Amino acid sequence: FTSARLSNLKRHLKTHSDEKRYLCHLCPKAFRTATLLHNHVNTHTGTKPHKCSECDTAFVTRGELSRHRRYKHTLEKPYKCTICEYCSVEASKMRRHLRSHTGERPYPCDLCSYASKDAYKLKRHMLTHTGEKRYECCVCQARFTQSGTMKIHMLQKHGENVPKHQCPHCSTLISRKSDLGVHLRNLHSYMEEAIKCSACEAVFHERYAFLQHKKTHRGGKRFKCAQCSYTCNQ
Repeated sequence: FTSARLSNLKRHLKTHSDEKRYLCHLCPKAFRTATLLHNHVNTHTGTKPHKCSECDTAFVTRGELSRHRRYKHTLEKPYKCTICEYCSVEASKMRRHLRSHTGERPYPCDLCSYASKDAYKLKRHMLTHTGEKRYECCVCQARFTQSGTMKIHMLQKHGENVPKHQCPHCSTLISRKSDLGVHLRNLHSYMEEAIKCSACEAVFHERYAFLQHKKTHRGGKRFKCAQCSYTCNQ
């Protein structure tokens, strides 16, 4: 890290310190900087000072507003991988992506040989050691260590009772509305920088259309009916 201003350097150095001098007066949490504490207190009070100029949404932090604008309005992905065509809205996602090229796993488990590319997956892994089951099925109250396992359980055991959201652009059914939003952004949002097919001259501005096109270059019909001789590509 380099900066032309000493104040920026001092603020950056705090990210390397474990000292948390700024205490929340509403809960036991503590923070490294006054800005982090201020943002946290806003989550208690419901204050959202950063308002989007293009819609009615407001946010606790300027960073949340910036991400919202890129996801919902500008569709800008300023962080581009220098090794492949991947690009991202957020710097943190780009750092995580780069580890798929380098193989780096900077978050090791203290109790076994597991190591992760990001801190969230390490926290999720640690639940396998503690046995804590924080995710509860809203239908039968069964509990799970991971949210993904609970989702699979709900779809397999309570498929008829789980609300499903139909993607308006493909046949995908998704249980949660928030996950449908992620699906739409990842697969159906317009990309300014087109993806070119490596097997022909076709180009695409939508990831879903590109993935469907790639299947046309695969040899053979991979999907076989278990009841008759019918086979197909999709």
